[in-house]
Amino acid sequence: MERRTIGAAALEVGAIGLGCMPMSWAYTGSQQRGDRSLRTVHAALDAGANLLDTADMYGPFTNELLLGRVLKERRADAFVSTKVGLLVGDQHIVANGRPGYVRRACDASLRRLGTDVIDLYQLHRADPEVPVEETWGAMADLVSAGKVRALGLCAVGARASRRPGAGPSELYAGTIRQLERVQQVFPVSAVEAELSVWSPEALSALLPWCEAHGVGFLAAMPLGNGFLTGTLTPGGGFEPDDLRARHPRFTAEMMAANQPLVVGLRRIAERHGAATTPAQVALAWVLGQGRHVVPVPGAKRERWAVENAAASGLGLTTRDVAEIAGLPPARGSWD
Repeated sequence: MERRTIGAAALEVGAIGLGCMPMSWAYTGSQQRGDRSLRTVHAALDAGANLLDTADMYGPFTNELLLGRVLKERRADAFVSTKVGLLVGDQHIVANGRPGYVRRACDASLRRLGTDVIDLYQLHRADPEVPVEETWGAMADLVSAGKVRALGLCAVGARASRRPGAGPSELYAGTIRQLERVQQVFPVSAVEAELSVWSPEALSALLPWCEAHGVGFLAAMPLGNGFLTGTLTPGGGFEPDDLRARHPRFTAEMMAANQPLVVGLRRIAERHGAATTPAQVALAWVLGQGRHVVPVPGAKRERWAVENAAASGLGLTTRDVAEIAGLPPARGSWD
């Protein structure tokens, strides 16, 4: 697989990573099986998708423990990204950015992962009760202590704080202000935020900011929570614990309305051969947004992890890119 170098710390990773959250959190609990997830992680590593993206809140804790079982055998093959800053309670999630908590949480993640160092430690959410500089300073101390190699900021939840009626360029305005503040404390190596064919808002301001500042961009949900794979049936329904059961774009009506996106991706895939899938076209589009961009599609089955990794070898033509640009914007949103 192609390798990409991201951030001031010159972190080298496979061009496509593996989002591990679906194995333990937020997606169809009845399909979460430990042994199958272990095989999926091994398959991703075998394919060169070495960036394993997790968080202490996934489970909570169980996803890091699962990865620890793989890392026990293959630590040298993996690039480990985990997150801090969110606590999971009964029916609620709260932010905690207190320096003492950050230090304790890092030690706990290291124990669960069974490793001496975390390659990329990301702030999952800023705590509104704690100046972000204090949280980031505690994370920087972990780098000095040798427990962490580089720091990142996760902006996946930015949509929740978006002002009603705000345009795409305003979606990440708050995130950029945070980045500029923490950059004064310690270099940001990577930002993780949503980017896909049906959620391209990061292209307006956040992605250019990262490129201008030498910051890597980890594209979360590059397959649109599975919609862009073309494997979901409108009206098929989701289990109550699946986040898509509450997502405005996953009602039967909106899934049907957004089918032209899948049809367009499938048409492009067919031009590249029978083995090419809409998901691979969607990932190739994300890869084409810059050399500092690394899509991190979630997967909990070997088949999907291997298929996603193969997208790194798919080159889109000028015609392909133009067709994707001409697809209708997605309908339905969090707003």
